[in-house]
Amino acid sequence: MLGPLEAGIGLAATLALAAAAVAGRALTPAAGAVAAVFGAVIVVLAGFPFLILLVLFVGASALATRFRFEQKRRQSVQEGVAGERGISNVLAHIVVPTGLAVVLLARPSSLATVAILFAAALAFGAADTFASEFGVLAGHARSILSLRPVPAGTNGGVSSEGEVFALLAAVVTAVFGLLLFGLFRTPFGGAAAFVGVVAGAGFAGCQVDSVIGELLENRGYLGKGGTNFAAMLATVGIAIALVVALGSAA
Repeated sequence: MLGPLEAGIGLAATLALAAAAVAGRALTPAAGAVAAVFGAVIVVLAGFPFLILLVLFVGASALATRFRFEQKRRQSVQEGVAGERGISNVLAHIVVPTGLAVVLLARPSSLATVAILFAAALAFGAADTFASEFGVLAGHARSILSLRPVPAGTNGGVSSEGEVFALLAAVVTAVFGLLLFGLFRTPFGGAAAFVGVVAGAGFAGCQVDSVIGELLENRGYLGKGGTNFAAMLATVGIAIALVVALGSAA
């Protein structure tokens, strides 16, 4: 947990970043307010590298969303009206990371494990966003379960292009997490194990998201936010299993 001075700086930075995201139309005003509240909890309880990694995720997601946006609009697969993300999307991607930060209140000695799980959760978010935003531009997809052709943008539809971008996003998130935690001297276990667990869990979680999307979202049992939230929880579960198997964190 940050001290009073650092916490004040963290809170000010979080509010400024949330305001910038709203001004840049990456988030709706309501979503920006939600992001500011949860981001404040994360930075105060977990520290600056956690907030920075979250901000990088939001920024990368915004750029991916705006990429060839007019083409996505013509295909009716764009995010929001102009690429902005609302409360449901923000909650789906920030509740789990915030919950992990809260764990540190009860178990501050688990910082290394929390760092891995936090990064894995964001690696999933990045993988899922990149798979969707770049994969849909391929113009084709197949059901992740039956492999039958489906329209691009269909829940549960995957493409080779989307999978490549998903893996790339998961790996890049893992590398940035490694650099940030190293820079701020946050324990995270071994470097190779960290990157492997974070990237592996993040990419696997993206596949879980597609399966949930096809089985539950397409049938109306879950919305997009619910699917993302469930898949992020699954990602953390996968990361925990890998940590235990590898013994890569305390």
